[in-house]
Amino acid sequence: MLHPVQLFKTLSDETRLSIVMLLRESGELCVCDLCAATGESQPKISRHMAILREYDLVVDRREGKWIHYRLSSHIPAWAAGVIDTTWNCLREDVRERLKSVAPGKC
Repeated sequence: MLHPVQLFKTLSDETRLSIVMLLRESGELCVCDLCAATGESQPKISRHMAILREYDLVVDRREGKWIHYRLSSHIPAWAAGVIDTTWNCLREDVRERLKSVAPGKC
């Protein structure tokens, strides 16, 4: 069960916050898309995704050699509210980051 302190600690990392915001905007992204949008390496993104999965913030699906992530539908309502409020504050920046990504081109 996700607790508020865990959510805030998890999202206090800029890369994890960016990932959650990108997923909130896009619905689903491949690891390569997350790497392009954040400017981080695949191993670093994978490490952050493991933390986000640990707290059930994201779920994944495999398509060939690629893993696609989306926000979990099991996020508690209070946490989804925090994510939505944060996204509302950052959405222009998130949308700008996504312009450099061509989803589905992995």
